[in-house]
Amino acid sequence: MTAKHEDSNLDSVESRLGWLVVIASVIYGSMAFGSSHLIVVSLKPIASEFDWPRWIPSLAYSSIVFGSGLGGILMATIADRFGLKWIMISGPICMALGLISASYANGAVSLLISCAIFIGFLGTGTAFAPLMSNATRWFDRRRGIAVAIVASGQSVSGAIFPRFFSQGIESDGWRDTWFWYGWLGLLIMMPMVLVLKNPPPIQTSSGSAAKQHRQSTDGRWSKGVKLSLLCIAIVGCCVAMAMPMVHIVAYCSDLGFAAVRGAEMLSLLLACAFVSRLAFGVLSDRVGGLWTIFIGAGLQAMALAAYAVIDSLSGLYALSAIYGLVFGGIVPAYAIAIREQFPAADAGLKMGIVFFFGTVGMAAGGGLGGLIFDLTQLYPLAFLVGVIFNIVNLIAITALLWNGRERAPQATTACVESAQSSA
Repeated sequence: MTAKHEDSNLDSVESRLGWLVVIASVIYGSMAFGSSHLIVVSLKPIASEFDWPRWIPSLAYSSIVFGSGLGGILMATIADRFGLKWIMISGPICMALGLISASYANGAVSLLISCAIFIGFLGTGTAFAPLMSNATRWFDRRRGIAVAIVASGQSVSGAIFPRFFSQGIESDGWRDTWFWYGWLGLLIMMPMVLVLKNPPPIQTSSGSAAKQHRQSTDGRWSKGVKLSLLCIAIVGCCVAMAMPMVHIVAYCSDLGFAAVRGAEMLSLLLACAFVSRLAFGVLSDRVGGLWTIFIGAGLQAMALAAYAVIDSLSGLYALSAIYGLVFGGIVPAYAIAIREQFPAADAGLKMGIVFFFGTVGMAAGGGLGGLIFDLTQLYPLAFLVGVIFNIVNLIAITALLWNGRERAPQATTACVESAQSSA
């Protein structure tokens, strides 16, 4: 039994350096995604200074989000081919240039260019899909928890920076706050390159090689079909996921509760989501990415349906905590599912594409919830529409799970031959 355990450890690619990569990824990601929180906190001051309608600075936020999603596809593809080093160097520089140039913006066009291209596409585009893909290459036994920790950089950023941004804007104005955050991001993110530039280990053991080959060739469906199903799945779950997050404050106000109660529920939801990411990471290591998504999405659908019928203050507090606990770990599990479905060589590109569709789903969910309310004056109906999207997600994941059970004979043969030749 002891010898078997030692052999398992010898086969593993995991190391202390891998955990340093995880820590550096969290720090890098937290600073990068701080820029999206900065525009949220700055929304009203920017609109007030330029005498703009609120939708113009809101468009700046959307440009950062969508720019980051599109940039993630390109940056993850570059990382697949050439490693992380150069995009990790360029990312902080471009983000700093965008933040500093935005602090001198004299109109909508200059602000939007800074946000979309420099902060979003070239800056934060380096921070999610590339880092998630890289983390999966450093771990084989505890990949789920490692990816979950890396993904928590967004939550850490949201928990730390908005309060400081608000104080900075109140005392020094939004322009100075953007200017100095650009420099701070550059100074903190650049040293992380010293860790992140290290190439991930290459797995050479016969058992792990066979397992990796088997995972990426399971089923009879093509890569294109599997990628399409994952994109459909993440859109479905993210449309549903966004509705309580975007509208819980307004919903509480409509029910007659103070807006601050809704803000407290949102904070509680996000805090529980952080815990959820770690717990679901452990679950991913035990049952795999697809099953983790299926379990989380099923629980999310039930919690979202409960929002349509619960309207008491205590009930909404409890439901918000439950919702955070069930949805927080779903998105990181997609990184694990992608590694299960595709070879490691193009995992970064696939993650970039899938996570971009997740961004589209989050944006669409928030807008759709508002549209349904404007048309019907009923938030419960919006939540039920979200449940329908959640069911679409479950159907797509079920199809992928079924496909995995139908392993192609040639894949099994190739797996055996790979293991024998390695031995």
